[in-house]
Amino acid sequence: MEQREWRSGQSLVIVIVSVIAVSVSGGVEAYKNYTVGDSLGWFDNQEKPTVNYQKWAAPKNFSLGDFLIFNTDTNHSVIQTYNFTTYKHCDYYDAQDNDTIQWSAGDPSSTTPHDVSVPVPLVKEGMNYFFSGDYDGDQCRHGQHFKINVTYGQGLPESLKNPADESPAPTSPDSGDDESAPDTIVPSSFNHPQQEASDLNESSGSSLSMKLLECKKLNGIFILLVVIRFFIEL
Repeated sequence: MEQREWRSGQSLVIVIVSVIAVSVSGGVEAYKNYTVGDSLGWFDNQEKPTVNYQKWAAPKNFSLGDFLIFNTDTNHSVIQTYNFTTYKHCDYYDAQDNDTIQWSAGDPSSTTPHDVSVPVPLVKEGMNYFFSGDYDGDQCRHGQHFKINVTYGQGLPESLKNPADESPAPTSPDSGDDESAPDTIVPSSFNHPQQEASDLNESSGSSLSMKLLECKKLNGIFILLVVIRFFIEL
């Protein structure tokens, strides 16, 4: 009898530990929104001397389904490409239609630029390159460019899936080394980039993913209570 009670107690401990492990580690990681440059926004270093977008991107982990938010104005454009040559030359006009997207077209001739916020979804694994193509690439050469490596993560949410999109994946991270980055003209007023506090949006994700995580934890707690009651009634 004592041996049976001991085994029942041991089984209870194993079940409790397993349920807790499932409820904690089985959560869904939320998709994330990243505000490019944080409070500095998306500008060249002639306008914002402290910007360093590669340094901003370096510690972050980007995955499919995440969004990059570019806060800029109508004098700066947002170009995304999977073509390293396009990125290297800061040249949007010679790019192929299937590997380069102009998310926001700048108007350099405008004397009254206005603020714009441009959301860009990450929909392909591998290297993604970003730059401003205005003034014949001059803004790009003055620091308005960066590259990131996008991992699979949770995969694309249904809202971003496009069955017709069968273009090849971007090149591997090794093809985008520092030696091949666009030449950056550093102004004489440039100081070492300041580490800005990350935007609150970085830690936020889709509300759906967070709700799934909460539901999973509640289910784990409910199962735990049922198991405890079962062994008490033995």
